[in-house]
Amino acid sequence: MLSRPRSTIAQAARVFATLSLGAVVAVASSVSAFAQNVPVIRDAEIEALVRDYARPIFKAAGLANDGIDIVLVNDQSFNAFVTGRRLFINTGALMTAETPNEIIGVIAHEAGHIAGGHQQKLRDQLERAKTMAIIATLLGAGAIAAGAATNSRGLAGAGMGVAAGGGEMAQRSILAYQRTEEMTADRSAITYLNATGQSGMGMLKTFHRFQTALSLSGAQVDPYRISHPMPQDRIANLEVLVKQSPYVDKIDPPALQQRHDMMRVKIAVYMDGQAAASRLIRKMPGSLAAQYGDAQATYLFGDIATALAKTNALIKTQPKNAYFQELRGDILMKANRPKDAADAYAKAVSLDPARSGLLPVSWGQALMAIGTPDSLKKAVVQINNGLGRDKENSAGYRYLAQAYGELGDIPGAELATAEGHFYSGNYKDAKIFAMRAQQQMKRGEPRWLRAQDIINYTPSNKIKIK
Repeated sequence: MLSRPRSTIAQAARVFATLSLGAVVAVASSVSAFAQNVPVIRDAEIEALVRDYARPIFKAAGLANDGIDIVLVNDQSFNAFVTGRRLFINTGALMTAETPNEIIGVIAHEAGHIAGGHQQKLRDQLERAKTMAIIATLLGAGAIAAGAATNSRGLAGAGMGVAAGGGEMAQRSILAYQRTEEMTADRSAITYLNATGQSGMGMLKTFHRFQTALSLSGAQVDPYRISHPMPQDRIANLEVLVKQSPYVDKIDPPALQQRHDMMRVKIAVYMDGQAAASRLIRKMPGSLAAQYGDAQATYLFGDIATALAKTNALIKTQPKNAYFQELRGDILMKANRPKDAADAYAKAVSLDPARSGLLPVSWGQALMAIGTPDSLKKAVVQINNGLGRDKENSAGYRYLAQAYGELGDIPGAELATAEGHFYSGNYKDAKIFAMRAQQQMKRGEPRWLRAQDIINYTPSNKIKIK
């Protein structure tokens, strides 16, 4: 189920600062999302939906086999960015977008950056800009020295101007390059949308939204000092291409729109609170999404018995919906009925078409709560199954360590703790716990070797742990 950390509220006036985040992150080292202090959230249902949005786009972009991960970021601003083989999407973008097509357009744009190799090209441009700035600084320093030697204040002043102007020129060169790449990614996005038989109107709607936000903020933006083209320029460049497409009037399938609405309601309930959820639910009267949101809000803020009744009604409507079963499991856990919760999570796992690693971990938590030796052994199996599908679920390792500890398997608990620290980016503690685990293991056995991988890992040698 969707985790609920503190949200980050973005003002409309920050729209261009937000939009430039991708450029900043793109030149950072590609490490675990959890190690970047990015406020990541996890949810099996939302992750599955966004991957369904991305799959045909990635195929059209030639990225189907590139193992690109999609990461959800807890931020209310409308933004997405790429770094390495990861595509980060803010919950604010998912919540604001009224149709799947809007988010698909965002994904298509980011796929254009990945397919175009823009991150590496930006690094190259940064190196060139650094060189430009250094040369300008040296030239300026030379002029200042010459001015001092000849007692010429004018020459010295000119030298300072050359040094300062060099940095400005380098900065503008980088920003101009980024704006060009943004326009290229926009055009690539339209190509991918056409190849998958989808409209580009969602992209246009997004840019119109940015333009409105900028106008309402009253911010005065220098178009030469931003990393993205002005919204009106992007709209003008894309409008012709979008309207030439044979798919311009194509709308999203109703079933996909329903899943999108259910996602938005879930984000509103868990991330924005009861009032925000109620406002959104009122806009969807009588819909399955509204009923889903109502059941979740009742679970979080209301009566457990009523929440369970509402969820059971949802399950009758869609008996094969894995995420309704997941919600039922969450409610039963809160009601201190772990055995029934385990049954619900087991059904969710069996019905989940995306085979998320999160659901088996939830099943394992319920089995742990039952507390018998047999249920603890089953919990270890299920949590390991989940982690096998999703190795970066750092929270899952904490539950695994607890289950091993309750079974008396201390080396297993130490190794699971090491794994959790590793995937959280805390390499120092990961190595400490891996060494502690090794001391209680037979040299050369699989778990001993796994611990050795963690001990040997350094960010520079990049031993593959996945």
